[in-house]
Amino acid sequence: MAHTFDELVAKHRAADAAHEKVLELRDTYGPPALQQPGGAQSETYETALRAWRDLARDELTAVNEYARDEGRQRSEVEAEVERAAAWPEEA
Repeated sequence: MAHTFDELVAKHRAADAAHEKVLELRDTYGPPALQQPGGAQSETYETALRAWRDLARDELTAVNEYARDEGRQRSEVEAEVERAAAWPEEA
């Protein structure tokens, strides 16, 4: 599947937002090791963690495909995506 650069930036922002949610839940509930197994807080944290991992994996796959299709180094594309994702979108 061909990806555009804008799609890569959107995927990066989604993964970052999911990571922020994981960090927020960890700050709110405490470290996962101290949570009650099977409790609502534990389930919420685990769901957020899985979402972040899935989004990060999807982003990495897309970046790899984009770099290959464009004949560029993956690290170069990753750095470009990170810079673009850090800047506010222009209206």
